[in-house]
Amino acid sequence: MFGIERTTQDRWLLGVCGGIGRRIDWNPNIVRLITVLAAFVIPGVSIFMVAAVYIVLGLILPESPDF
Repeated sequence: MFGIERTTQDRWLLGVCGGIGRRIDWNPNIVRLITVLAAFVIPGVSIFMVAAVYIVLGLILPESPDF
């Protein structure tokens, strides 16, 4: 899916933010910070919606054999 794979080494929960960070050449911690800020700060985006998208991506994205 768009060349995004979950990380197996650089993960906190499911490896989604680490995989997105690797795909777009960003530090995975920046992606994690943006995800948390989107959940709490941006109007209209709730914690539950961000969590649901994260869990769905964690279930459908394959794990990377490389990282």
